[in-house]
Amino acid sequence: MVGFSHPNMKPQSVLPLACVLRCAAAAAVHPCRADSFTNPVVYEDYPDNDVSLGPDGAYYLSASNFHYSPGAPILRSQDLVNWEAIGHSVPRLDFGGGYDLPPSGERAYRGGTWASTMRYRESNGLWYWIGCTNFWNTWVFTAPDVTGPWEKVSQMEGGLCFYDNGLLIDDDDTMYVVYGSGTVSVAQLDEQGLLPVRTEVVFTADDANVDSIEGNRMYKINGLYYVLNDRPGGTTIIWKSESPFGPYEHKVLVENVAAPVEGGGSPHQGSLIETPEGDWYFMSFTWAYPAGRLPVLAPVTWGDDGFPVFVTGDNGGWGATYPMPLPEVPTPDWLRTYTFEGPDLEPTFEWNHNPDVSSYEVNNGVTLTTATVTEDIYSARNTLTHRIHGEFPVGTVEIDFSNMHDGDRAGFAAFRDQSAYIGIHRDGDTYTLTAKHGMIMDEWSSEPVSPGSIVAEEALPSDTTRIWFRQEMDARASGTRDCNFSYSLDGETFETFGPTYELYDGWAWFIAYRFGIFNFATKAMGGSIEVKSLVVA
Repeated sequence: MVGFSHPNMKPQSVLPLACVLRCAAAAAVHPCRADSFTNPVVYEDYPDNDVSLGPDGAYYLSASNFHYSPGAPILRSQDLVNWEAIGHSVPRLDFGGGYDLPPSGERAYRGGTWASTMRYRESNGLWYWIGCTNFWNTWVFTAPDVTGPWEKVSQMEGGLCFYDNGLLIDDDDTMYVVYGSGTVSVAQLDEQGLLPVRTEVVFTADDANVDSIEGNRMYKINGLYYVLNDRPGGTTIIWKSESPFGPYEHKVLVENVAAPVEGGGSPHQGSLIETPEGDWYFMSFTWAYPAGRLPVLAPVTWGDDGFPVFVTGDNGGWGATYPMPLPEVPTPDWLRTYTFEGPDLEPTFEWNHNPDVSSYEVNNGVTLTTATVTEDIYSARNTLTHRIHGEFPVGTVEIDFSNMHDGDRAGFAAFRDQSAYIGIHRDGDTYTLTAKHGMIMDEWSSEPVSPGSIVAEEALPSDTTRIWFRQEMDARASGTRDCNFSYSLDGETFETFGPTYELYDGWAWFIAYRFGIFNFATKAMGGSIEVKSLVVA
């Protein structure tokens, strides 16, 4: 881990020393095998997973990120346990003006990329991403490589929404999409995979004696068609048929199983995955706000009736640990120091809504030029975000603020629908160290509720041009939810500033807390800050 550590932090997985030395000596040519893994496999907010095997033998996970841009993040793994962020399927949220945070005040919070699907099609060598945005239109993006470039190639207008959809590419190369909420349909796509040519309702929530159903994925296993979906709240249902269009019979895979993390919600939506050895796994996520929806993995077996059977852990539910599914192949640590060499940001970063590309530059630091005149952080463009990681996330940002202009506001936020920050307010020639808490938007409508209030402030020395801000959180679902802010003028000695902020653990905004680096104007644009580094620990 680069940077500093929290005494209560634990590594994602720990290998015996001998194994570590062997792996280092062999340069990971012959990766070592740990005996077990610990859930969550990624202690970050990557919900609505759709996991599939790529042409290179690696596994790829497509997730939701809603109003953050670029959209539809992609993770890669060789062993289903160690994952790395490698890109996004949606380069820019080109789904309406609200995604650009225009001066009119239109915003797209809770919009963007919901549960979607991604698959590789061998016949034409293209990756496909299909998703429905804003409950209105379905979009298809394709790319020759999973890291891009991704291109929007189709928009299904007229209210056709492939809601919570899953893509199956059949043995004969026919493409099917399963989708729907309450009523589930299957669509057969045209030869290019861009438009539906046949659509039929295949079952409803009533068929499973539940009040709602969503989170659809589709598979072909041993000649049979399977649909995996869930009743929101805790029940996973598996359906099977001899035809993609049914009739389907069903069985409950999991129902209100205990979470693998204390205080977490029952995992109940996700993906079925087969290993080269023929073993099967269920990747889901546990609801664990304020940290978010965290990917978790568990094995499944197959019964004589042709349905998968969930393997419980020692807790009688979703286990905190299971045997490793495959030989371990380590990936870059999620905890690291970023110095922004450029010219692009790493895929672990996302903007709050689409950025104004003319107002930032990545070149041995990130220059953020003010792109909005506003008093509201939620309406400010070019807020750069990074997911928090682990039970006790710590983030430290180094900022050169020598080019701030009169009226500018810059700093480091615990960013969500209820936010707080530590930052600098410039008014005239006065630079004020400021802590502001309680910026709140309605978690359902995203309408402003409270602009927040200043809870601490003091003037900075006149010769100061660089500052370090730090956040230290207890992000456990069963924890205190405390967030403490501090600052340093030398990068070594930090002083707590302002009272402890209590993180919000409501779920309706869906996305978890993030570290947010911002710079916006309240009078006139033109000022800038330079982000020298960010340490995620």
